[in-house]
Amino acid sequence: MIKSMTGFGRGEISEGQRKYTVEIKAVNHRYLDVSVKMPKKLNFFEASIRGLLKDYVQRGKVDLYITYEDLSEQTVSVKYNADVAASYLKYLREMSETFSLEDDVRVSTLSRYPEVFSMEEQEIDEAGIWKDLERALRMAAEAFVESRVKEGENLKRDLLDKLEGMLLHVAYIEDNSQKIIEEYKEKLQAKVRDLMEDSRIDEGRLLMEVTLFADKICVDEEIVRLKSHIEMVKNTLLAGGSIGRKLDFIVQEMNREANTILSKTTDLEISNRGIELKTEIEKVREQIQNIE
Repeated sequence: MIKSMTGFGRGEISEGQRKYTVEIKAVNHRYLDVSVKMPKKLNFFEASIRGLLKDYVQRGKVDLYITYEDLSEQTVSVKYNADVAASYLKYLREMSETFSLEDDVRVSTLSRYPEVFSMEEQEIDEAGIWKDLERALRMAAEAFVESRVKEGENLKRDLLDKLEGMLLHVAYIEDNSQKIIEEYKEKLQAKVRDLMEDSRIDEGRLLMEVTLFADKICVDEEIVRLKSHIEMVKNTLLAGGSIGRKLDFIVQEMNREANTILSKTTDLEISNRGIELKTEIEKVREQIQNIE
């Protein structure tokens, strides 16, 4: 099983008055790059969120969005400080007696004095929030992985088809490279006969010239390596796993062999096949960039 680096997943959990929505999307990237966007009150879960994601993804530029609603949430509560109110009242009465003033203290008046009432933030139920948030995260992550696997399988089928097409180009080049050497030998023999104006030919010298030409245009090693690389890519695709980097390296080597073949050939048809081969290799390389 192989995975594409492109994917999307969504998870939603509702528990009582709380609702969690998680969306994950990703595109190809050389390494794992995670961006998390969520309400500030969930920031203390960021390390746990990133750790959880590593169970599901190894490479890719991942964007994760979290929304959180709690319709019953009371973030603050009112605290009545009875001791503070009693102190205020005591001193106000002392002032009334000392200065012979009317004692007109009312509840509404006393309640406005500093610290009689104060606002106090309630403790956040971290364990409860994380329990539900984790469920939403895993739901989104599993859907995300499923979409990547589906796309990965499509990529694998297409790549295997392209590899078979590349083998046809390689086979054509292999078959016709030897024909070019034979054609060169015949042309050289005819040229020598014309120059000597008789049928006497130095076979040893002719063989040496043909051998030098054959060495110059020989692509046997490149053909062998290309076949080996193509087979390795096929086996790696069938084995599956996190194979993107490995495939990228192999395809770079395939491209080098194709370049060498093009630099050696003197035949137009083989050159055309070499160009088509390079085109297919480039298509494969582009698609491999999207494999995890």
